[in-house]
Amino acid sequence: MNEAQLRDELALREASLEDAARERAAGELSEADYEALVARESAALERVRTALASLAPVEQAQPPAPSKRPTRRRSPRRLVVALVCFALAAVGLVWINVSLRQAGTSQTGGVQVSGAQAVTQLLTEGEGDLAQGNDLAALVAYQGVLRRAPHNVTALTEAGWLEFSAGSASRNPAVVAYAIRSLRLAVQLAPSLAAPHLYYGIVAASTPSNQGLAKKQFEEFLADHPKVDQLAIAKAYLNHFHLRY
Repeated sequence: MNEAQLRDELALREASLEDAARERAAGELSEADYEALVARESAALERVRTALASLAPVEQAQPPAPSKRPTRRRSPRRLVVALVCFALAAVGLVWINVSLRQAGTSQTGGVQVSGAQAVTQLLTEGEGDLAQGNDLAALVAYQGVLRRAPHNVTALTEAGWLEFSAGSASRNPAVVAYAIRSLRLAVQLAPSLAAPHLYYGIVAASTPSNQGLAKKQFEEFLADHPKVDQLAIAKAYLNHFHLRY
């Protein structure tokens, strides 16, 4: 990730904390949810600041770039996850096409409504961002859902997977641990949905000591009648565990 992308993410994370503080003050965010969000964003900010600091010696000799408002950039590429059967290493997420759309605003810049409509709108935005390859904006949308609906299974699953991927790539144990808790909760809340089992299974498969748990998750994944695209993601793991599909 280059300096511009890191600074984009830094600004986005700081804005997310500011939004959360305002929502807590307005009574729209519980103390427990606020503390969980602060822990997540603080861990991410530490990672970004560390990365920026490591770039400092290289960038010192260069004049600072003029400050300008980042724009929403589009790309047809989706997040690509390496599904290596026997390596089963933690996958990485490359943050590309960074957007500074803040939580609480729509893609066109309009203020969102509150309550159930806001959740629906944010879920739609997250899905659209993933389709466009804008993973960071998708994560912000799903985190916005979780501030309003902490037990929303779709947001827990998608945010958990994106956070796990980013945390693994940056070797940030705090982010990884938070992501695993989100995925575990999604499985507990929706044991009959395929997606939570899929991503929790992939996470378990990345750790040698959790192969039994991973196999069980993929067995339950198959029992939940997964979609074709989900089967494509799981294929290498299903073959590894000799599961028929």
